[in-house]
Amino acid sequence: MTPHVIEPDPQAGAAVKAADRAHVFHSWSAQGLIDPLAVAGAEGSYFWDYDGNRYLDFTSGLVYTNIGYQHPTVVAAIQEQAGKLATFAPAFAVDVRSEAARLIAERTPGDLDKIFFTNGGAEAVENAVRMARLHTGRTKVLSAYRSYHGATSTAINLTGDPRRWPSDTASAGVVHFWAPFLYRSPFYATTEAEESARALQHLEDTIAFEGPATIAAIILETVPGTAGIMTPPPGYLAGVRAICDKYGIVFVLDEVMAGFGRTGRWFAAEHFDVVPDLMTFAKGVNSGYVPLGGVAINAEIAATFDKRPYPGGLTYSGHPLACAAAVATIQVMEDEKVVENAAYIGETVLGPGLRELAERHPSVGEVRGTGVFWALELVRNRETREPLVPYNAAGEANAPMAAFAAAAKKNGLWPFVNMNRTHAVPACNVTEAEAKEGLAALDAALTVADEHTA
Repeated sequence: MTPHVIEPDPQAGAAVKAADRAHVFHSWSAQGLIDPLAVAGAEGSYFWDYDGNRYLDFTSGLVYTNIGYQHPTVVAAIQEQAGKLATFAPAFAVDVRSEAARLIAERTPGDLDKIFFTNGGAEAVENAVRMARLHTGRTKVLSAYRSYHGATSTAINLTGDPRRWPSDTASAGVVHFWAPFLYRSPFYATTEAEESARALQHLEDTIAFEGPATIAAIILETVPGTAGIMTPPPGYLAGVRAICDKYGIVFVLDEVMAGFGRTGRWFAAEHFDVVPDLMTFAKGVNSGYVPLGGVAINAEIAATFDKRPYPGGLTYSGHPLACAAAVATIQVMEDEKVVENAAYIGETVLGPGLRELAERHPSVGEVRGTGVFWALELVRNRETREPLVPYNAAGEANAPMAAFAAAAKKNGLWPFVNMNRTHAVPACNVTEAEAKEGLAALDAALTVADEHTA
């Protein structure tokens, strides 16, 4: 793809910014304290502003532009579908909707062969939990701390980070537990084997005290995303699968962020040889070009609704434009070996490069990840593992991370920053040269973080 020629137009940028500040209400923000960048365009792994500044996007939007911005094949597919059938109600069989479902079902593990389409990941989680509750006749759902499952009513209560707190009613039937995270082990483990075994025992103890017959589902991000990209230790997910089977609990894997090539496999579950009963997806299914998400459903749960109506639906479920984007995206990923590229970049460029940065920068406490799904845990002290900023820091307390982010942007890198971490999550089709460019920018920005180490 030929790099786009950027022609600065500050006056247009100022007009865009003014209209935004006058009328757009932004998510997760104190409206009077934000200063959103006015974006003039994007292409591939880059975007640019109206002042002519170009940024390598190491966030993939919100970890969803898995094939980058403005892929011409997907753009053309959306345009063609708009000319053929721009929209149609979900109760009908529509060719592109059926084809998207078929292509997704071909790639999901096991017998997750029925697809319920939603507009995004949070709605997928809402419906997966509803299905589990109706299938089992039970109410409670267990989810992990250090997790994010969406911002709708049930999804936000399932979430295990501070974004839940303002909306937590304590009456949503949700029970949280500790999932494994060896670097900050809540189980005083010293090895992955200990962490896995103790986390599984903790989960089973929680189930015992909550009452197994009251629990409809356990939901986990296969590899937690925003919470820190903590790849589960060997045996953990298989152990959760066994616990669910033992107590008749539905096992839900949330692959909204980890799915569709992000970890170097079509779905992260493939790394662990585990098959859930329900799997949620969104984001990378069509690189976010048109909103789309869904639930992949196994045969047993699907059969629950053979004669019994499923009490849920959305006006835009399986929207033709979104499904056309999904069909084209999946085809692009096959033709251009995007999943294989994600695995290759992780193994040969990002993984080794990030570990090399950790050797030279005292602010890096741990590097973890796979594919194009990596996190750097930034710390004040490697020995004590004190985070570079406190948990859920804001304002002056968050100054070290804010300074790091500003330094990255100054060097042409748009970073993913959350609490005391930065994540390296470029597009799955990022090139070696682009990945190395990102590493160089991170190298420079980490010198700023180093200034805050003890």
